Order: sequence, then structure tokens, then C-alpha cells
Amino acid sequence: MVLPVRARHPVPNLPRRPRGVLDTSALIDLEELDAKLLPAEVAVSAITMAELAAGPHATSDPDERARRQDRLQRAEAAFDPLPFDTDAARAYGRIYAAVAAAGRKARSARSVDLLIAATALASELPLYTRNGDDFRVLEDMIEVIVV
Repeated sequence: MVLPVRARHPVPNLPRRPRGVLDTSALIDLEELDAKLLPAEVAVSAITMAELAAGPHATSDPDERARRQDRLQRAEAAFDPLPFDTDAARAYGRIYAAVAAAGRKARSARSVDLLIAATALASELPLYTRNGDDFRVLEDMIEVIVV
């Protein structure tokens, strides 16, 4: 399931992509982002949902834990995530090869980002992120939109 996004102040004649995948950074900041920069319908990967599920456990601060739990619950209510399926697994193999060929580590803390990119690639959707540098070597494979 994808979630429609409505611009707070619609701008006439501004083309918006019909669909796209938000990575975890974009989803976390979704309420702060200008909706005009986002696709009309947004989707998220099951990998992003896994990152959000880990979030409350990754902090010892009770207030931050509550914020992260709230974010997770709102995302779970709003999205039916795109699965990491066989097509995404194959796409990840191609992404891994591209990252390795560029001399960067594909198996590191950024592995999760690459799995999200693989989900977008397998779904033939652009990837929206706050961290464009994380995906720079993939620009020939997938459309990466920094928001």
C-alpha cells in the first residue's frame, strides 16, 4: 500500500512523480518535508520498517524511546510496506556489485540502506532520501532524489 501525500500549499504546473520509495531518513523527517518535493504516493520498504522497529531499542533515553515507538506505530498504521522479496534480493546483488566496483564497502553499516535501494530498484520506483551521498554510486541504476 502506498500513502497519498498532499502538498500543504499546492503549486500549479509543478510536476510530481506519481510514486516513490522513502528511505528511513526521509520517512523519519516526513512531517518536516515539503510535500511538493515528494511523489504523489509514497511507499516504504519492509527494511525501513525493520529499522524503525529497532529504533526504540537503540536508545536508553525514555523520552526518545517513546518518540521512536510513536513513529513506528504511526508508520505501521499508515503503510503496507513493499516486501524484500526474490526480486529485491536479485537487485541487491546488482547493487552490491556496483558498490564494490566503486571501491566502497557494501557490507557495513550502510548495508541496510542498500537493501532499501534494492527494494526500490526491484519495484522500479525512485528512491527519496535525506542522505544522497549514501546512494551516489547507484545513480546509473536507480533514480535517487534528495529531499
